[in-house]
Amino acid sequence: MSFNIAIDGPAGAGKSTIARAAAQELGFLYVDTGAMYRAIGLGLLRKGTDLASDGALEAALADIEVGLGYEDGAQQVYLNGENVSSLIRTEQVGNMASSAAARPQVRAKLTELQRGIARRENVLMDGRDIGTVILPEAQLKIYLTASVETRAMRRYQELTAKGETYSLEQIAEDIRDRDYRDMHREVAPLCQAEDAVLVDSSDMTIREVTDRIICLAKERMEG
Repeated sequence: MSFNIAIDGPAGAGKSTIARAAAQELGFLYVDTGAMYRAIGLGLLRKGTDLASDGALEAALADIEVGLGYEDGAQQVYLNGENVSSLIRTEQVGNMASSAAARPQVRAKLTELQRGIARRENVLMDGRDIGTVILPEAQLKIYLTASVETRAMRRYQELTAKGETYSLEQIAEDIRDRDYRDMHREVAPLCQAEDAVLVDSSDMTIREVTDRIICLAKERMEG
């Protein structure tokens, strides 16, 4: 039987970075569900899809295929056969992914793919509704969060390092807006599962959070 770890939390809490590191040390397969939604967001942007139109959305989704591959242990995301891993981290794609994730047609398309991977492999999966909807039977659930100010500063530093210019205030406002959308959407809103362990990373280093998750995982596996 596979062992599944679910990490949920708001945008910018460090889920992907920490989940990737923890999975590598545990020897688990890392599944970045946010990247899968971003790939769909990129596909919808390229098609100029009107998310308010069920017909337009369903037509666009019919022509979008998202796949995962792994190179040297790193997840690669494919959109209709194209490796788009380096194209999906923009603010524009992130905002489209957040809006698209609120639509049930989009979620249904990815849910079964994600569950299938978890049935076959020991996985560490992160997202917004992994422990509540995608993998409700996961043996370990983490709710990873941080203050808006901390998350905005992390994103600001990340973008600045890439040579991109955004105001810290605008990034913080985008994070608040995304939090609201994620927590108030009708389908699978972001919330902490009743049996999830809360980890606030505001005053923790990446190493400290990673070690905490690894420790929790080992306790559950040994227990």
